[in-house]
Amino acid sequence: MNIGIIGCGEVGKIFAAALANQPSIAQVAVWDARWHDAPPNGADEQALQHARVFRSNSVAELCAQAELIFSAVTASDAFDVAEETAKYASPNTIFIDLNSASPGTKKRGAAVLSAAAAHYVDAGVMTSVPTYGIRVPILLGGPHATSVAETLRTWGMDVKVVSDQIGVASAIKMSRSIMIKGLEALVIESYTTARAYGVEDFVLPTLTETFPSIDWEKQGDYFFSRVVQHGKRRAEEMAEAANTVREGVLEPIMTEAISKRQAWVAAQRANSTLSPDSKSWRAHADALIALSNKTNLP
Repeated sequence: MNIGIIGCGEVGKIFAAALANQPSIAQVAVWDARWHDAPPNGADEQALQHARVFRSNSVAELCAQAELIFSAVTASDAFDVAEETAKYASPNTIFIDLNSASPGTKKRGAAVLSAAAAHYVDAGVMTSVPTYGIRVPILLGGPHATSVAETLRTWGMDVKVVSDQIGVASAIKMSRSIMIKGLEALVIESYTTARAYGVEDFVLPTLTETFPSIDWEKQGDYFFSRVVQHGKRRAEEMAEAANTVREGVLEPIMTEAISKRQAWVAAQRANSTLSPDSKSWRAHADALIALSNKTNLP
């Protein structure tokens, strides 16, 4: 089988490398919209250095080569990619939407691809891809999910079909993301505030008393690091999570606030206030505190 991957970010690189090593896969074609304006950067080129990984020059070229396509872009681009793929996909092409998008966005993507006689599969990636690689737990949904799952499992992927309806897998993913990304945003605000007042060594032990199974120092390092590295992508995901809440029954007050905090942290990285190389939450908090210029706290 020939595989296509749209998006050469963190997920796309990992999937390309793993799938290219599968003996039942003839070729992996990769395309990223960033290459419209500039050639692949060093990290992208390194990801493409495999005998069976081919760099496509467009979505059209990728579709001409691929029987199964993974979409692994940012949440804000999920529908646009589905719409673009629908222009060029051959009938019966399998399109697996890995993006963190709302059920409504997934249904819109499914509609345009189904109109082109392609087979759309809703996929919810349930945890960090770098930690698990190709074996990351993924939930699948849609009328073609069961047959596609059999193929993905032969490649060592950990997939579970949760529904024959589009939107169920993404609803599970989005509901979980609200909690996880919300915890990240809360930790950033709580820890930075505690650090500003010089009370972090009092606050963290109280968290341990309440939740003794969590190493709050280590968790703080991890949460700060992930948001600094991927805040823009997380903010876009939370915007889609807010759409999920809105499509349901509530006004997404909390989820929109999470998106704003994630986006704000991303902006601090963009202006070099925060370094993605730092692994310490305390160092990140100190950099954020320095922004405020407040020196009169007790």
